[in-house]
Amino acid sequence: MTLVSGIDLRGKKSRNRRADVVLGEDWTAAEGVVDSELRAGREKRGFISLNRSPLARKIITFNLLAMIVLVAGVLYLNPFRDSLVLQRESGLVAEAQLIANVFEAQLPAEGPVNLATSDGIDPIRTAMGIELPEGAELFIFDPTESLVVSSIGMDRPKPETVLGLQRDRRSTLITDMLAKVWESIASLLAPESTVDPFHATEDMARDLVAGALAGQTQVRTGHDSTGEAIFTVATPIRQGTTVVGVAAVTSVAGEIDQLVRVEREQVLQMFVIAIIVSIGLSLVLASTIANPLSDLAAAAELGRDKNARKMSPNRVRIPDLTARPDEIGRLSGAMRGMVSALYERIEANEQFAADVAHEIKNPLASLRSAVGSLRMVKKEEQRDKLLDVIDHDVRRLDRLVSDISNASRLDSELVKEEEESFNLVKMLGNLTAYLGEDAKSKGVDFISDLPAEPIVITGLEGRLAQVFVNLITNAISFCQDGDAVRVWLRKRENRVLVVVEDTGPGIPDQALQKIFKRFYSERPEGQFGEHSGLGLAISKQIVEAHGGVIWAENIRPLEADLTSAPLGARFVVGLPL
Repeated sequence: MTLVSGIDLRGKKSRNRRADVVLGEDWTAAEGVVDSELRAGREKRGFISLNRSPLARKIITFNLLAMIVLVAGVLYLNPFRDSLVLQRESGLVAEAQLIANVFEAQLPAEGPVNLATSDGIDPIRTAMGIELPEGAELFIFDPTESLVVSSIGMDRPKPETVLGLQRDRRSTLITDMLAKVWESIASLLAPESTVDPFHATEDMARDLVAGALAGQTQVRTGHDSTGEAIFTVATPIRQGTTVVGVAAVTSVAGEIDQLVRVEREQVLQMFVIAIIVSIGLSLVLASTIANPLSDLAAAAELGRDKNARKMSPNRVRIPDLTARPDEIGRLSGAMRGMVSALYERIEANEQFAADVAHEIKNPLASLRSAVGSLRMVKKEEQRDKLLDVIDHDVRRLDRLVSDISNASRLDSELVKEEEESFNLVKMLGNLTAYLGEDAKSKGVDFISDLPAEPIVITGLEGRLAQVFVNLITNAISFCQDGDAVRVWLRKRENRVLVVVEDTGPGIPDQALQKIFKRFYSERPEGQFGEHSGLGLAISKQIVEAHGGVIWAENIRPLEADLTSAPLGARFVVGLPL
């Protein structure tokens, strides 16, 4: 799928923001936008390359680790086995108590009972009539803990087959394979058991006789020589309130283990399927994350390496991924905006250097002409005039170099200085009090209209003071005896406006859009060479660095003709609160 949206060269938000969910290589750049090396690397890489993408390997590894921990936790906690064991033990207790009830039903109500001598009951005959599952065993003990009856080797009726209750014989390939691996490891660490399973079963039952003779049903889980689980229950046989024997029943070896294996097999089968799905989704996820990030890094590296090798460096072209509605799209837009801003800064510096060279050439040419003429003239009057020109041009060069130095350091200084909160009314009050005296000394009326309550803003107080000093001194310089300068301040909802007005000649209409450009100066003839033309450009840069705006306009009556002469000039500075 192709998702290409425009992005402003200044790094603004994409004009065509879409919320599509795109997988894989989800963008295609126009021909010539991406370097051929980047295209070749993308084609060589394919869908995903694990050996070249540490991020993709991490995504797959962490997803698999999470899955393994989940399954290992389920198998370790073994909740289904605990439930099956509890159910089987409860069922076996019920079976043992029913067998005891069969013996108790045949006992005489009164008289002596001796199971060992078949006095009062024939225990062997009774045991032979009891149906037990194949593999289960019955043991009868007398009060002396002697074994009276054992179903081992006894001819007994074959249990009736009930449909639906057969043992689950489903294949458990994964579980059996893991069990064999575990048994192989265990056989190397521990000797093989040589216990006779028959004796083991009888011993399990005998261990519970003492507790059962005390009148309590006993339950215990053991294992035979092969490690299969066997459940043993011993319950008392009573004649009235007297315990005359114990009936012990052992379950079929491994019946619970087989059920557990089946359950584990199902969990492991689901785990295998989940692993395959997880790896597939991880590859897709890695392709949507690792591949675009790799393209962004490769584009930056290609641009860096090419520009380092060539005398005439090319522009670094960052792939346009801004159509992605995620962080990678934001990163692509941010990188493209950053690169664009960097090139704009480079171009601005180049233009600034060209303007500086042009501005310095004028006074240098004047100096060269004056010095050349100074050698030829002989009259003292002419020599004095040429010396005045030389002095004027030197002071002009000194002023120009100082302003250029301040302008070139402005960007870095604006970044380094820390913004603080300050009272704008107090700062303007101090400036107007000082500059007002200068205006009055020139015969210019100075009016300050500031609110009484403080207005607190956040910014660089010294830099903003530089802006207002420049605007006010400019206004005074354009005024003559009898003119007026007015500085006023107003607060709006989310901003504050500082306005500097004068009743001077105004600004030519064609110069309204040029006066904030570097080295542009619109001065009366008597002030030629006294200003570098950088003051308003620096002021604009400072105001915009604070998130504000500055503009200039002429003052005219509301109903006046636009071609009529203006009544003065007005400079407006808007700053956010």
